[in-house]
Amino acid sequence: MTYRVAVAEDNFLMREGIREVLEEEEDVDLVALAADYTGLLNAIEREQPEVVLTDIRMPPTQTDEGIQVAAELRETHPEIGVVVLSQYVDPHYALRLFERGAARRAYLLKDRVGHRLELMDAIREVARGGSRVDPAVVETLVNERTKAERSPLVQLTSREREVLAEVAQGKANSSIAQSLFLTKRGVEKHINSIFAKLDLTDEHNVSRRVTATLMFLGDRPDMREGH
Repeated sequence: MTYRVAVAEDNFLMREGIREVLEEEEDVDLVALAADYTGLLNAIEREQPEVVLTDIRMPPTQTDEGIQVAAELRETHPEIGVVVLSQYVDPHYALRLFERGAARRAYLLKDRVGHRLELMDAIREVARGGSRVDPAVVETLVNERTKAERSPLVQLTSREREVLAEVAQGKANSSIAQSLFLTKRGVEKHINSIFAKLDLTDEHNVSRRVTATLMFLGDRPDMREGH
């Protein structure tokens, strides 16, 4: 399958770097390059891509245009996957991206552009309806939640915390098993235990698991202020 991808990045050098990476992939058809919010929306209507790869900040306001585009597409083109690239580890942005669901959404740090496999995995995953979250963002969320007073995370074993971090990144049980050298059944047991201890619904759908986990990890008053 060939994935039609539209890219939005206002920095010329970064935009060209992304273009070079994508044009080397046989299963990617780069259909548009945009430099701002309006240009991206026009490209989406014109080209009807399967995936949008966008910077989080673009003209005209340089604030959160990438998040805005993802929210709009959730309503107008729910079939389009969106990968948001950011230079910010701050999890507020990721939580906003996923607050209405994690299906067909990915949040990666811009450093990942230099890691072709990670970038392409995210593009392919959102095209298929899945999710990806940068592990650095997940680590920040876990650490902040752990520091919270009376955090439920203290109930988890070290292995369960490792599994939780993998779940939050959007990985399926088979991928978690491979990453942590566990059996698939072992992963399932850990996830059941985690969701029970944290009082989360045991969702089998990967995107729903991501949403539930991220909302749990981000559910702190100091992280909700102003949002």
